[in-house]
Amino acid sequence: MSMFQIFSVSGSAVSAQSQRLNVVASNLANVDTVAGPDGSVYKARQVVFQTQLVGASEDSGSAGVKVSAVTEDQTPGRRVLDPRHPQADAQGYVTYSNVNPVEEMVNMISASRSYQNNIEVMSTAKSLLLKTLQMGQS
Repeated sequence: MSMFQIFSVSGSAVSAQSQRLNVVASNLANVDTVAGPDGSVYKARQVVFQTQLVGASEDSGSAGVKVSAVTEDQTPGRRVLDPRHPQADAQGYVTYSNVNPVEEMVNMISASRSYQNNIEVMSTAKSLLLKTLQMGQS
């Protein structure tokens, strides 16, 4: 793997983790949303990653990552008995989103660490390339 492919691999990972962080932020923003007038409620979304070849040939052995899909979690939302709530159904239950804030916080920490690690990889590769150029000048 060439040093320049490192930037492609890490860059693809940074882009994918950035999308993952955006999805997590959207999920966390909708933790306490309730079903609208049509009965639909916000459903938690998850990012699905896929391997992506980097470089001109499959023999290079370099693989990056890309977001292949953003899926919705189909588990039902939590229901809370609150007959006085304006969005309560006929039985007095209010349906909230199915977002689990604890899981989303863990997901956010994981995505943030992955993002930071890939930035560090690119920074290290840049430093190595600069030192190589400096060696050629002397």
